Amino acid sequence: MKKPQALREPTQQEIQPIVQALNGGYPVQAEALAKKLIKQCPNSFVLHNLYGNALAGQNKYKDAVTSFRKALEIDPSVAELHFNVGILLTNINRIEEAITSYKKTIKLNPSLTDAHYNLGAALQDQGEFEQAAESYKKAIELEPGFFEAMVNLGVCLQEQSQLQPAIDIYQRALTIQQDAKVYFNLGTALKNEGKLEDAIDSYNKALELEPNYAEVHSNLGEVLRDQGRYEESVEFYKQALILDPTLPVANYSLAVYLYDSGDLAGALEHFKASQFADWEERMLYCLYKTERYEEFKKNLDELKAVKHDSPFLSTLAQHYAENFGGESDYNFCPDPMSFVFHTNIPEISGENSELRDALLEEIRSADVSEKMQGRLVNGVQSAGNLLKRPEPVFQQLAACVVDAVERYRQNFEGADCVLIKSFPTKTEFASSWYVRMKQGGHLNSHIHEEGWISGAMYLSLPTKKAHEHEGSIEVSTHGDEYPTKHDNFQAKALAPEVGDFIMFPSSLFHRTIPFSSDEERICIAFDLKPMTGKHA
Repeated sequence: MKKPQALREPTQQEIQPIVQALNGGYPVQAEALAKKLIKQCPNSFVLHNLYGNALAGQNKYKDAVTSFRKALEIDPSVAELHFNVGILLTNINRIEEAITSYKKTIKLNPSLTDAHYNLGAALQDQGEFEQAAESYKKAIELEPGFFEAMVNLGVCLQEQSQLQPAIDIYQRALTIQQDAKVYFNLGTALKNEGKLEDAIDSYNKALELEPNYAEVHSNLGEVLRDQGRYEESVEFYKQALILDPTLPVANYSLAVYLYDSGDLAGALEHFKASQFADWEERMLYCLYKTERYEEFKKNLDELKAVKHDSPFLSTLAQHYAENFGGESDYNFCPDPMSFVFHTNIPEISGENSELRDALLEEIRSADVSEKMQGRLVNGVQSAGNLLKRPEPVFQQLAACVVDAVERYRQNFEGADCVLIKSFPTKTEFASSWYVRMKQGGHLNSHIHEEGWISGAMYLSLPTKKAHEHEGSIEVSTHGDEYPTKHDNFQAKALAPEVGDFIMFPSSLFHRTIPFSSDEERICIAFDLKPMTGKHA
């Protein structure tokens, strides 16, 4: 009987040809040599490592991972090898495993900057923005000039609505490297912060570096639109589409402009081209407004069968049903008037509310851009997301609203409709803004197409009234000049008092009834939406 050979390590002379093949760019040759030698030396860390590199050099990532893991079974203390495994796992989209490998790397070698960066990128890919941000911060701590880590950190902060910290890190990154993408990101953060002129400046700097950056042209159009510079905005949308005819957001934004301008045929074309956001509902709207009822009904039924959570679709289904003498069978919210909730916020009620006084002072003095709102008459609306601003008074009010929203949820708990069954589990303000109106001020009938639940709280109201409903909010199942077969739609006027809080489905039409007093009417409005992904 042949005596078994003892396990051995390969000699340097045996390894050298493999190393030479790898260094010379011949991974196939290196693979063959390593594979042959592994049969003789199966427990060699070095050989499994070399074999893994040869496989990786041929993009055989899955097999390379297997080889590297065999090496790590022999010696699990090599941080760099865990790191390489993480990279390969990322390449084959096994992100959770890659995260585990990067964490093992960092445990063994906490000072490996790229491991922190790659971990951040993997977490960001998974939607874990808070954890990703911490990894990027560590990478920047280890390497203060790490440009890519700064840029990605800014993105993660934006995703968490930490706009000012995002702005700060983008500006820091730009001191290291002038980059069009960073100026684009900075412009978007400034836009969302309500700093429209600064956003325009940032977008223009992006275009100086990259004149054919289609997304910048599109976003610049959006900011100009918010400033009421509609003709200029359209030119930027069109330029974006010259550069990239398929750009979803530019097609969508141009469609909205045409939609608001009454060119519903043109809007229909661009909504279809966009395939973006609520484009299907917008197309239905165009069909309905042009009274193409048969085509509308066919498309409505098709969309209702596959999309069960659309407030805009609920509006269209409800109006069509009432218009033609039926009842809506779309279960987002088939009886929206029953889900109007009128209460108050104690912290801003009463004559001596310090919070209300502070809010009014902040609104009148805050560094917040105001934007044009086509439906708003004799009034102004703030840009950005007001309840996500860093000022303490807005944060305090946001906390009060969270409590009031919970009261709404409890009030309708158990209702058999999607509106309540999928009620936002976390109060995340999709948008929020103040509206200031002067004499004759009013807001024409509209819905919040991009909301789920909408609400408003009232800080200042006219006290002198020619009739009881002046300055009131009216909710209804008809508005926005939808075509009608009759005028018997549901409607209700609510007369709020200072400190009151009103919430309703975003699918409901609502308007402000004009007032004749010379007093100011100030309210703060918001939309909530269920958050998608891991951070819902």
